[in-house]
Formats: sequence, structure tokens, C-alpha cells
Amino acid sequence: MRSLWLMKSEPHVYSFEDLVADGQTHWDGVRNYQARNMMRDQMKVGDLVLYYHSNTKPPHVAGLARVVREGYPDHTALDPSSKYFDAKATEENPRWSMVDLAPVAACPDIVSLEVIKEDPAFEGMLLIRRGQRLSIQPVEEHHFRRVLMLAGFDVDEMMEA
Repeated sequence: MRSLWLMKSEPHVYSFEDLVADGQTHWDGVRNYQARNMMRDQMKVGDLVLYYHSNTKPPHVAGLARVVREGYPDHTALDPSSKYFDAKATEENPRWSMVDLAPVAACPDIVSLEVIKEDPAFEGMLLIRRGQRLSIQPVEEHHFRRVLMLAGFDVDEMMEA
């Protein structure tokens, strides 16, 4: 059974449109152990991802993506010229992981954080839980389906994507 996720990216750093243009990308630079562990240990090929634009007005779900490569060492941790360099990371102990994503579809209608916060159907969703700041988080199926519906997708078709 596949898992469902939400992954945050600032659109000025790497937008959903960038993912569509590139066709696939590695999700590098995560420097939170809990998020790293999810990528390394839990994300599987075929898992679906709500691609969320943070640090923009309004913050929103912009598209749907799929995990196309499971967790592997984040090479940016070993690159001294990278802003994600980690002096404690080594080839033998890379410390950080990443996954690869590919786009499935852009949302016909964005789903803003405000809409999610105001909709009682999203009660308990990690995205709106006070103090929750992880850039990667699991999403319960009923929340995932509700986002897809609000985005204007054919929910069953997207869940089968």
C-alpha cells in the first residue's frame, strides 16, 4: 500500500513549475532528522506527494507528484561548495538522505493554507497543527482526497496515478 505525503518548497527556490520543466528532481537539502528518516525509511516508489508552496502569498498546494526513487544519500552534504554541506557527513556515513520526485499534474485550482485551515474536514491534518513545521509530513488518505477534490482533480483518477 502506498503512502501519501506533503512536501514543502519555496517557489522561488524550486517551484512545482520547475519540477514540471525538469521532469524529475532529487529532494536535497533536508537537514531535519525526522524528515530525513521519513525519506530514508518510509517513502517508497509510487507514493503520492502534495507539492506545497511555502513562504509565498498565499501558501498553497500547487500540484501532485510521485516518488520515483527511494531514499539514498544526499550528495550535497559532501560538497563543500553546497549551501547544504555538512562537515560531519562522510561517504561512509552520509548522515542525510533524499528521494527523487516526478510531477503527476499541476492543480487546476490551488488549495490555499487558509482554505485548509477553514475546512473542518482537515481537522487533525499535520499541516495545520500548531508548532508543526516539518517540510515533509505524512498525510492521511481522507485529507489527501479532500485536497485533490478542492484542487479540481478527479480524485479517483489521481489516486490511481
